[in-house]
Amino acid sequence: MQFFLDALRWLTDPANYAAGAQNPLPIQERIGEHLLYTVVAVAIAAVIALPLGFYIGHTGRGRQFVIGFTGAMRALPTLGLLMALFVIVGATVPFTRAAFIASIIALVVLAIPSILAGAYAGIESVDRHTVDAGRAMGMTELQIVMQIEIPLSLPLIIGGIRASALQVIATAVIASYISLGGIGTIISSGIGLNDNNRILGGAILVTVLALVVDGLFAAAQQLTKRRSSPGATRRNTHVRGRSFRPAAVAGITAHEGKN
Repeated sequence: MQFFLDALRWLTDPANYAAGAQNPLPIQERIGEHLLYTVVAVAIAAVIALPLGFYIGHTGRGRQFVIGFTGAMRALPTLGLLMALFVIVGATVPFTRAAFIASIIALVVLAIPSILAGAYAGIESVDRHTVDAGRAMGMTELQIVMQIEIPLSLPLIIGGIRASALQVIATAVIASYISLGGIGTIISSGIGLNDNNRILGGAILVTVLALVVDGLFAAAQQLTKRRSSPGATRRNTHVRGRSFRPAAVAGITAHEGKN
């Protein structure tokens, strides 16, 4: 218990939040760096994985690819990948840039599987009667994806991004092994100085940051669940001069199927 209290005392020490000769980057700046790496990695992964996941979920093609790819990517040793990329990238660019580029690539590779799986599963979970009704009303495939499937599958899509962000936050700590910044630097410097308070303090910071980000994504998921639920949806999407409501169309299609 005393060990934990000492770490909290270190975290609340004003000297650790003021830049100085022995503290070139204070705690708040290390947290900012960590968030920057997370946002960049998750954003790049989303740009790559979301369109692919939407395509696979909408067309049904490449399901086996998703299963195999996500499994293989999750099995990759992140630290080994990071070191390999650092050596490869470091041969062509300066050291400081190599650390950033190699870390971002490794984190993007780690982030893609969860986002891809969430996008694919979310689109596939949309009721096919609703999709068929959209086609019957003359909607193009792109309109179906953008106006029906994505809005109705937002909770699962956000869930995939949520899992990806948490993985990146936790894994970005190891980037300090190649002299990148972030909260991992606090932990690695604590190991070098044999300072247990600093080590545990850095671990607490990573945990709190992950919990805060997880809470924000959880709130976003709950909000999109309410908005995408049939009972809560009040907005109409206008297509070719006619109003379209996915929940209503699904009910009409189901009714017609009984006749």
